[in-house]
Amino acid sequence: MTAKELLARAPIGRTEAEILLAHVLGVQRAWLFSHGDEGLAPDDEQAFMVHARARANGEPLAYLMGYRDFWSLRLIVDQHVLIPRRETEHLVEWALECLDSGPQKVLDLGTGSGAIALACKSERPDLSVTGTDQSEQALACARRNSEALGLDVAWRQGSWFDAVDEADWDLVVSNPPYIGAHDTHLTQGDLPAEPDSALIGGETGLEMLEYIVTEAPSYLRSHGWLLVEHGFDQAEQVSTLLTHRGFSNVAIREDWSGQPRISGGQWLY
Repeated sequence: MTAKELLARAPIGRTEAEILLAHVLGVQRAWLFSHGDEGLAPDDEQAFMVHARARANGEPLAYLMGYRDFWSLRLIVDQHVLIPRRETEHLVEWALECLDSGPQKVLDLGTGSGAIALACKSERPDLSVTGTDQSEQALACARRNSEALGLDVAWRQGSWFDAVDEADWDLVVSNPPYIGAHDTHLTQGDLPAEPDSALIGGETGLEMLEYIVTEAPSYLRSHGWLLVEHGFDQAEQVSTLLTHRGFSNVAIREDWSGQPRISGGQWLY
């Protein structure tokens, strides 16, 4: 069977089918257009159809291929971690803006695949970066990424701040679970296949955000920053939490689509 014929039989959309077939064959998508009439090996045909059926049943592309590109990095991902989104790159951008030159200490809470921590380290090798996560399986994924990319990040298991020392950080960043337990978005897109622990922030979705904002001052050095990602409809509530907790220079950043996606503040005490 040719590549063109196999793509026509796929139970998924053409673009995703091309991405998957290129992955199975170990080629660029452009190869499919110039070699679409060439016959494929039976093993490749079978592997592609297994992947295509899994995708048709809701398995995310990133899990099927085993990676997701984020920032300038190719990250290993599996079913134990949230798939890094493009929107979170704005969190990395802001984090880098907040850091002075010279040695600085960065803490990434709920690191998952290590996306934020590794992106910061890749841009600023002089940083001392630590990522924490309650899931040992998630940390195993982060460690694999750290080793594959040759980036030295400390990984510690623990719930939020439990694994680190107080008053020790110039910057705390987090993309915590912020979806409400009964939010209908949990049934859409890739979310049903991703770990609930990385998505659901409690009954309202604000619980983990409130906890981080409340506890962060004890762990920040004077003039340190806290930056958190949140839902598009949570910006006002999160900025209010930051202000009431005593943070200064509270601000909100929008994502690629113009939605308010990240809030942050500086601890001046």
